Amino acid sequence: MRLNRIILSGIAAVAALFVATTANAQDVAIKTNLINDIALSPNIGVEVGLAPKWTLDMTAEMNLWKVDGRSWKHAYFQPEARYWLCQRFAGHFFGFHALGGIYNFGNLNLPVNFLGSNLKELKNKRYQGWAAGAGIVYGYAWPVHKHWNIEAALGIGWLYTRFDSYPCQICGSKIDRRRPHNYVGPTKLAVSVEYLF
Repeated sequence: MRLNRIILSGIAAVAALFVATTANAQDVAIKTNLINDIALSPNIGVEVGLAPKWTLDMTAEMNLWKVDGRSWKHAYFQPEARYWLCQRFAGHFFGFHALGGIYNFGNLNLPVNFLGSNLKELKNKRYQGWAAGAGIVYGYAWPVHKHWNIEAALGIGWLYTRFDSYPCQICGSKIDRRRPHNYVGPTKLAVSVEYLF
């Protein structure tokens, strides 16, 4: 429950930062990651200029429903410090991000064993837990209008998670309790549309 409050606080911080910031041209951007939107995971990001080549990007995402009996429920918050090679909100950038969240996955047919994470088990089991980690990111932003950008970013990093597992999607009896797992691999994949203020 404490992690739930942290995630919700992060989401509230993104909204408060957006509302409280006095925005000038290209000081603040609001965005959404289209890849996650297509995956039915609504998200919002706010990026704030800190210095001529530095910005702080904060993204929050939530998916709280089932689709066709499949559970991909999650909520996470990802703050990211970015250094722009030319000017902020345009061209190449590098960054460092942290992330944390909660999840409840099950009844998913993903026949993949990816970088030490056996996603095949998601077909017959349900996993519920939390994750936290950090990573590095590279991205590029294409200005398409005075107030509009398209942005692509890829992050690689480490996640530590603890989870309980269950034998089926709606079962209440646990197979594993607070089992730890380390993951190293992609931590961000984004193609975003952003509006600049």
